[in-house]
Amino acid sequence: MSAQQSKALSIKANAIGIGLRSPHHQQIVEELPAVDWLEIHSENFFTENTLNRRILDQLSTSYPLSMHGIGLSLGSTDPVNQQHLSQMKALIDCYNPALISEHLSWSSVNSRYFNDLLPVPYTKESLDVFCDKLNQVQDVLGRALHIENPTTYLAFKNSNIFEWDFLNEIEQRCGCGLLLDLNNIYVNSVNLGLDAQQYLREINLSAVKEIHLAGFTRKQLDNGEILIDTHGSEVSEPVWQLFSQIREHCNAPALIEWDTDIPALEILLEQVAIARKVQSKFESIEAVSA
Repeated sequence: MSAQQSKALSIKANAIGIGLRSPHHQQIVEELPAVDWLEIHSENFFTENTLNRRILDQLSTSYPLSMHGIGLSLGSTDPVNQQHLSQMKALIDCYNPALISEHLSWSSVNSRYFNDLLPVPYTKESLDVFCDKLNQVQDVLGRALHIENPTTYLAFKNSNIFEWDFLNEIEQRCGCGLLLDLNNIYVNSVNLGLDAQQYLREINLSAVKEIHLAGFTRKQLDNGEILIDTHGSEVSEPVWQLFSQIREHCNAPALIEWDTDIPALEILLEQVAIARKVQSKFESIEAVSA
């Protein structure tokens, strides 16, 4: 498939998608279940002439795609990894996804990479670094990225900007969109004592182009309980409540995100059905721009 051959499929407002994960590849190809769109982890599809790419060739003609990256390390002071960016651009040019996203995080120092999405301090200096790298990436891609709010398990003492203001400023400076992960907001509200309701009031909902819905794991520690953003269970009731609230004001496509302890595809489709029921009174048929 080439960029010229790839058909651009748009994602409609209020569309509900699922993450494309390897245990479900063949079943989705054979059954084409009634989901509105699919999201991939971009790095898993960088290499051409692989089974993953053949699967994507088939599914990209039936479903709109979103590409969710984890490796650009935009919050690091390292230079942009040009090899990674080149591979990302080739994948985007080939499949022309409706949405492209990355994380508000960093994962490299001195060109050494960690298997984690690490938090950034919310300071002007950190904001400048992130925006500079994001602008470089968007200039190369010729596309706007959507930046996801993170799960964090600590707060930096020198942070002096609220997370929602930090994200709003990134959007203003870079012309990007936002990917709002409601599970991350809830997990942070419990672990760090943040106000989820204030978050939804303050974040620029008009800039939100994608929503993530996922599950968490409770872990008991000596001094109390902590929630871990594992993406390994059903969406929790508090997150469904946040989804219902946000749907009154935001019709961005939503994703059922399940990355660990991956269940049968039918379980994901049940989550899709719940999402559709929750949002049913707010639905519209407007298309969402990329």
